[in-house]
Order: sequence, then structure tokens, then C-alpha cells
Amino acid sequence: MYKVSSKLKIFAFVLIGLGALLTIGGFLSAPASEDAVREMLAQEAAHGDNHGAAVDTHQVASHDTHGQVDSSSDHDDHASSHESDHVEHLYHQLANKPWSALYVACFFFFMIALGCTAFYAIQKVAQAGWSPGLFRVMEGISSYLLIGGVLMFVLLLATGLGANHIFTWMNPGVAEVGHENYDALVAGKTGFLNVPFWLIRAGAFLVGWNLYRWNIRKFSLKQDEEPEGNVWYKKGFKHSAMFLVFFIVTESIMSWDWIMSFDPHWFSTLFGWYVFASMFVSGITVIALVTIYLKSRGHLEFINDSHIHDLAKFMFGISIFWTYLWFSQFMLIWYSNIPEEVTYFITRIEDYNILFFGMVAINFLFPLLILMNSDFKRVNWFVVTAGIFILLGHYLDIYVMVMPATVGESWFIGMPEIGSFMLFAGIFLLVIFNTISKAPLLAKGDPFIGESKHFHY
Repeated sequence: MYKVSSKLKIFAFVLIGLGALLTIGGFLSAPASEDAVREMLAQEAAHGDNHGAAVDTHQVASHDTHGQVDSSSDHDDHASSHESDHVEHLYHQLANKPWSALYVACFFFFMIALGCTAFYAIQKVAQAGWSPGLFRVMEGISSYLLIGGVLMFVLLLATGLGANHIFTWMNPGVAEVGHENYDALVAGKTGFLNVPFWLIRAGAFLVGWNLYRWNIRKFSLKQDEEPEGNVWYKKGFKHSAMFLVFFIVTESIMSWDWIMSFDPHWFSTLFGWYVFASMFVSGITVIALVTIYLKSRGHLEFINDSHIHDLAKFMFGISIFWTYLWFSQFMLIWYSNIPEEVTYFITRIEDYNILFFGMVAINFLFPLLILMNSDFKRVNWFVVTAGIFILLGHYLDIYVMVMPATVGESWFIGMPEIGSFMLFAGIFLLVIFNTISKAPLLAKGDPFIGESKHFHY
């Protein structure tokens, strides 16, 4: 039996504590009103500081200058209206920033658990002989689905109830003809994009995913207690097959609901697969990292370099698959140059250029260069290095999918981003290692465990 070390617990609690403080600090530092934004802009203009929040202070400060150059009332009215609109726009962006950072981190760690659960189900349905030795690790990581799902739903519920305005299609009046916020495209999608139906879908998905996770864990432990007849193994096989059908449909809809609807004017038929590739490779990467950590602590003696090699092959292969999906989506939309489609990428290239292309390089080049060599896939520190880059790259991928629609050009990595990541990372570590410690690390009742013990590539 594995016992969670006190150092790991302390580390996790420190992450949670510091993360909570930084996250709260991020919310407190957000402007409380448009007047606070005006004061901030005035201070930045006075100090000549144009980089803080990617704010164009010249646009606002020019009101006074224009007033001096041209005394016409029409020009003054225009400048005043321009200033007011700019301040209002900036206020909403900065108010959204801590909420968006919280959303990105919450979704990122949740998707790791969901991706791991899907990988576990695939191993069950494929009746893979190499992987049963890793089942307890997979069960530990997938256990975060419950607490992560609750946190995700609470955040979605708060958003739906108006605690923030990160989803523009929820803004008042967007579907009301004649309202100043009326948006014909969004109004045409209200049959699908409405808060009650959106929350009902989210609740149904979370219940379905967690029901499978709870059942497969129970079946696995029961199989250890009653190995004869493989009754529980067969139940796990059937449930896994049904889950994968449910998952492939609900994951796509979830990606539309929770990510793509940040940009309600835009859609991509590849988006469900794109998000799936991100969560799948992230989940497999965490399986590899946790396995290597446990082996370094003297556990999982039945896991050898060939198991690590196979995990690294998946990390490498799915990273290439993700790149293929990214390029396919980007190239077709960019080449067709349809205004309502290409705008999605233009905003990211103009306002998030380094992050946008940087995360593509991280997610493609680092796994390619580090893990292409077959021998390197057996070396733990190579796999760990590649894993860190993969997780960083896919966090940035989620960041770039969410932030342009919620904070626009007013992005920067600050307290809420760092704090939210630390907060959810601490919770994630506590949950998964606590679950791993609750059962023997060897799923001894699995009919393929003997093959897994002697697996050699």
C-alpha cells in the first residue's frame, strides 16, 4: 500500500494556500468600476506606462488634447463618446480577467482527469495486456473527476447566474430585437445557447462521466476480491464500451459549450477532436509523471522501462495528432479567408502572437525532439522533461482559447493566472494521491495482470 508522504501533503497545502491568496488578490486588484479604470489610465498616462494591461492610454488621454485643438462641440462629443466606450470596454475586460484565469485553471485540471478516464476506458475495451499494472494510477487521476466536476459546475453555475460576463452570449439583451446589445447571430442560436439548457447539459455530462468513474473503480476493487470467473472484469468491459460511446458525443458538445461558445460567432467542425486531443495527451502525460514519481519512491516495482516507453509513445503520438488537428483547423480557415471565420485567428495572432505560436511550438517541437528517439522514451528524465513541456503547452492552449474572447488585448500573466493554477494544482495532487493510497497499487485480480508484469517491448 502506498502512503502519501508528509512532504507531498505539505507541498499541496502550500500550493492551495498561496494559490488561494493570489487568486483572491487577483479579484481584489480588478477595477471595481469604470471610474477606477479612468483613474488607472490617468496614472499610467502620467507615468508614461503603456505596457501594464496592454492598454492604449493614448486613445483615452487624447480627449483633452483634441479638445484643445478643435473646440467644436461635435468633436468634443465624439471624443467623449469614444473615451466612454473605451473605458467601458476596458473595465469589462479587466473585470473578466480573474474569472477567466480561474476558469482556465479549473478546466485544465478537470480535462486531465477526463482525458485519463477516457484512456483507462480504451485500455479496458481494447483488453490491453501491457497497461493493467498502471490501472491504480489511472484510477487515482480519474478520481479528480468528482471534485473537479463539482468545482467546474459551481463555476458554470455562478457564470450562468450573472456573477461574471465571460460568455458574451449571456449578456442582457443580445437576443432582444431593438436592444442596444442585440446580436442577430447569437439570437439565432438561443435554442441551444441558453443558460438553463446549457447548465442541464453540463450537469448531465458530469453525472455520466462520474457514474462511469465510480463504477469502474468499484468493479476493479471487486475483481481483486473475487478473481474467479472475471465477473467484475466483464462488467467493467461492458461499462467501458458504453462509456466511450457516451464520451465521444458528450465531449464534443462539452467543448462547444464550455470553450467554443466564448466566441459565439465562430465555429469549427474539428473543435471537439481538437479539445479531445489536448485532454487525451495531458491525461496520458500525468499518468507517466505520477508513475515515474511513485517508482522513484520505491513503489510500482512491477512497472518497467517498457511501460514508460509505451506511455511516452502515446505522449509523442498524440502530440503529433494534436498538431495535425491544429494545422488542419488553422490552414483551412486561414486559406479560405471567410471574414466571420478567420477573425478567430486574427485576434489571436495580433493580440496573443507570442503565446499563440509559442504554444504550438511547445506542443509540437518539444515532444518531437525529446521523444522521437526510441531509447529516450525509456529514460525517465527525458519523459519528465517532455511531460512538463506538454502540460505547459496545453495550459497555454486553453488560455489562448479562452482569453481573447473574455479579456481581449488586456491580457498579462499575473496574480490570478498564477494563483488559480497553483490552487487547482494543489487540490489535484491531494485528491489523486489520496485515492492512490486507498487501495493496493497492483490490480491483482485483473486477468491480464500477469501479462502486464512481464511486458517487454
